[in-house]
Amino acid sequence: MASPNLTESREKELRVVAIGGGTGLSTLLRGLKRYVVTPDRRRGIRMGNAPGVKAPPPVPCPSLPCSIRELSAVVTVTDDGGSSGRLREDFKMLPPGDIRNCMVALSEDEHLLSKLFQFRFEHGDLEGHSFGNLFVAALSHITGDFAQAVQMSSQILATRGKIFPSTNTNVSLAAEMEDGSVVRGETNITASKRSIVELRLEPETADPLPETLEAIANADLITLGPGSLYTSLITNLLVRGIPEALAASPATKVFVCNLMTQANESLGLTASEHIEKIMQHAVGVDAPIFDYALVNTGPISAARLEQYAREGQEPIEADLDRVRALGVEPVTGNFIHEDGVLRHDYDRVAERVLALGIERLALTR
Repeated sequence: MASPNLTESREKELRVVAIGGGTGLSTLLRGLKRYVVTPDRRRGIRMGNAPGVKAPPPVPCPSLPCSIRELSAVVTVTDDGGSSGRLREDFKMLPPGDIRNCMVALSEDEHLLSKLFQFRFEHGDLEGHSFGNLFVAALSHITGDFAQAVQMSSQILATRGKIFPSTNTNVSLAAEMEDGSVVRGETNITASKRSIVELRLEPETADPLPETLEAIANADLITLGPGSLYTSLITNLLVRGIPEALAASPATKVFVCNLMTQANESLGLTASEHIEKIMQHAVGVDAPIFDYALVNTGPISAARLEQYAREGQEPIEADLDRVRALGVEPVTGNFIHEDGVLRHDYDRVAERVLALGIERLALTR
């Protein structure tokens, strides 16, 4: 039986589900990973690597207490370009690229094994393929099940969370554009210069994994984003059953808004319009699926603004009153990390969304 102190501690720990794809989701997972409870952190055990080797003390969580009991990532599987696209075509499997990045982000040690999984061949028939993609492809062939291959790969990398593809169905994307034309395939959609009006999956009957629905139902905190509005975020909500599960979940639900507009996916869209587009694609759901929207209001350097302006991109307007009018409470702050490119500061984002989850949990328990 657990001790009273341990039981009390676990009652303050969150079950967290992060939904998305691309670099946005893996960036967020790097921040959340640091708050996942592990046996050494919970009990203060010193973990040695070998007999006679003095182990360092357990690494504490950054600023908040270790507050994540379970961390799950739900990852889009519509990529059809690069190494993932070639493996998808050759082996009729789901694309492993985004999932590989999430596995590396959640790995206990992001050094040797992670470098191995991210290693990309530069010559011969394997040119352009990453080792991690090939590894997942091999396991998928052996097990006959992509989701099982992902779980096995995660065990090898000792990830601090579970990773689920949004569906185990081999799906592709189709987008109706502003001129009425239909563009098929994620790569073609991303490369198009026309604006997207509506996105759909083919086939539309793709189902989620039961484990995904279970994780959402049991979650205390759910995040969507950051990531490409259509090809990383909305794609997950096109899997039937996921929007309904989100709407029914009692969890604290947070939309993490992007920093900048992006090509044909979100040019000219404000923060509230991002939420509106997501809601339009959440079939079968009428009420808002978010409680909060994390919106950056921090300054961006002139050099970085000029860099992105050359590509026709600009900061997403924080139209906070319109966000509130949608029934979503905006949470503002400086969430920017600048290092050649703009990224979310994963430590600040993780700390802020966890604080929202902990606050809600304290009111309900």
